Amino acid sequence: PIAGESRFIAVEDAARYRDALRITLPKGLPKALLQPVAAPVLELIRRYARTHGPFTLHEAAARFGLDLQSIETALRALVLDGRILEGGFRPGESHREYCDAESLRLIRNKSLARLRKEIEPAEPQLFARFQTHWQGILSKRRGLDALLDTIESLQSAPLPASLLESQILPARIARYNPSDLDTLIAAGEVVWVGVDPIGERDGRIALYLADKLADLLPPRTGPSEPLNSREEAIVAQLARGGAIFFAQLHEAIGGGYPGETVDALWSLVWRGLVTNDTLHALRAWIARPETSRSSKRQHNQPAFRSRRTTPQSAQGRWTLVAAPNRTSAAAQTAWSHALAHQLLHRYGIVTRETAAQENLPGGFSAVYEVLKALEAQGRIRRGYFVAGLGAAQFALPAAVDLLRSLRTAPPANSEMLSLAATDPANPWGSILRWPQPAENESAPATSLTRSVGATVILRNGELVAYLRRNNPAIQVFLPADDPDRSAAARDLAAFLSNLAQELLQNPETRHHGGLLIDTIGGQPAHEHFLAPFLREAGFHSSPRGFHVRYVPPAAGSDR
Repeated sequence: PIAGESRFIAVEDAARYRDALRITLPKGLPKALLQPVAAPVLELIRRYARTHGPFTLHEAAARFGLDLQSIETALRALVLDGRILEGGFRPGESHREYCDAESLRLIRNKSLARLRKEIEPAEPQLFARFQTHWQGILSKRRGLDALLDTIESLQSAPLPASLLESQILPARIARYNPSDLDTLIAAGEVVWVGVDPIGERDGRIALYLADKLADLLPPRTGPSEPLNSREEAIVAQLARGGAIFFAQLHEAIGGGYPGETVDALWSLVWRGLVTNDTLHALRAWIARPETSRSSKRQHNQPAFRSRRTTPQSAQGRWTLVAAPNRTSAAAQTAWSHALAHQLLHRYGIVTRETAAQENLPGGFSAVYEVLKALEAQGRIRRGYFVAGLGAAQFALPAAVDLLRSLRTAPPANSEMLSLAATDPANPWGSILRWPQPAENESAPATSLTRSVGATVILRNGELVAYLRRNNPAIQVFLPADDPDRSAAARDLAAFLSNLAQELLQNPETRHHGGLLIDTIGGQPAHEHFLAPFLREAGFHSSPRGFHVRYVPPAAGSDR
C-alpha cells in the first residue's frame, strides 16, 4: 500500500518507490530495474509535477504519505534547478503552489489559444443565432411588463404596420393580445409615429415609450412635397386646439367630403407629422378587403356599430407629433447619444450595416462619434466581432459574453423559428447578405428581398427557407453534404408541417388553406431532395403540390 491505498505503479519506477517509501517489491523483477536511486524522493516529486498541474506541498505529501520536510527539501532542489516554478497559479488558493515549468508553459499556450478563439470573429450563422437570443425570440415572455420591455427594445425601429401585431410582437410575446398594446397606449405609456408609406394601405411606423419620444425622435428633413391646403389646415387646427376627434377636426377645417380629410390625415401620418391616441384607426387603414367567405363568417358575430359617421380609419383623437428642436449642436449630440444607446440595447452589436438597416438620418456617422466616446470610457467594446462586416463594430460587454457562450455551447436541439423577413431580429438580407444555395441546389427564381409578407425560417441562426406571402414557391438553403444536409431537411420539413397546422387551426388564416408547396427552388416539389422528408413529416402529395390536412386541436388545447 502507498499512502494507505493500493496502487499500480510503472515497473521502471519500482526502485524509486522502494527507496523513497521503504516498500517491499514483488519478486522476479529484472535486476536492471532494482539499482539504488540517489535521490528517490526528488525523482518521485519531479515525476508527480510533470503529470499534474499546479499543486501544493500538502497535496504532494498526501499523495505519497511522506513527511512535509522531505517533500519540501525535494521541491526546493527542483526550484533551484529551474525544473519547477513556485508561485500562485490557481485563483482562490491561499498556499504556496508549485508547477512543472514545461507543464506551466503548455497551460499558458492553451489558455492563450482559447482566448484567441473566443475573440475570433463570429460566422454569419452564429451572429444570426445571437440576434434571436439577444432580442428574446427564443425566450418569449407574457404580460404588460413584457410587452413594455419589448417596445422599449424596438423603439425607433421602422416596422411594417401590417406585421406589427401579426408577426413582430407575437414573435417576442407569448399569447400576444392586441388589447394589451391598446392598454399601454391608453395609459400614455406608448406612442406610435408614422415613418413612411408602403403601397396604398400600409406603411412603416415606429413605437416609442412616451418619455423617450423627445430623445429618440429623429430630426425632420422636411417633406418631399409641400403640404396641400387641406393638410395645412389640419396642421394649423391641431396646433391651435391640440388632440381632437375626427368629426370636430373635419368641421373645423371647413367640412367637405370626409374621405379627403381622411386621406389628408394619413398623408400627414406617413410624413411623421400627425399621430393618433389609439391603434384602431391604424388597424382599419391597413386592413385588407374581406373576402366573401370571411365576411360571411363574421356576419352573425356581434360588432360595434357607431352612431356617428366617422370612418373606422379615422377613429380616436388626432394630434401633432411634437418635433424637438435639433438645430443646436448640443441637441444633435443628445439625440445621437440616445440613439446610440438604443441601437446597442436593441442589437447588442452595432455596425455600419446596422445603421443602414435602420435607415438612420445621417447614416452610421450619426452615432459613430458617440460610440467611440463610449468605447474610450470603457462602457462598450470595439473589435472585429462578426466576420464579413466592416471593421467599425461596437458591442456591449454582455453581448460579447453571450456571443462567446453561444460559440462554446452549441444547441442541444435544433433551434427552429420563423420570422418576418423585415423583423429587426432577422439580420439576413440587411446586416448579413443573403446566403447562396449549395451547388446541388437551384438558384432562386427571383432575388430575395426583405419585403412585407415574406417569411424566413432559421435553424440555429442559419437561413434554411424563404417563403413569400401566399406564394406556393419556396426557396431552401440546405447544407451541401450529408449528414448535415439530411438533418437540416428533416428539421425543416417537421417545422413546415407544424407551421401548416398552426395556419389551419387559426380561424383567421384557415380559409387560405394552410400551407401549399408546389415548387422548391424553382423545381417541382415532388422532385426535390426535400420531398421524402416532407412526406415523412405529414405532407400529402396532390396535383398542386404538397399540403397538410387539417387536424382538429386536442381537447384542452389553448389554441
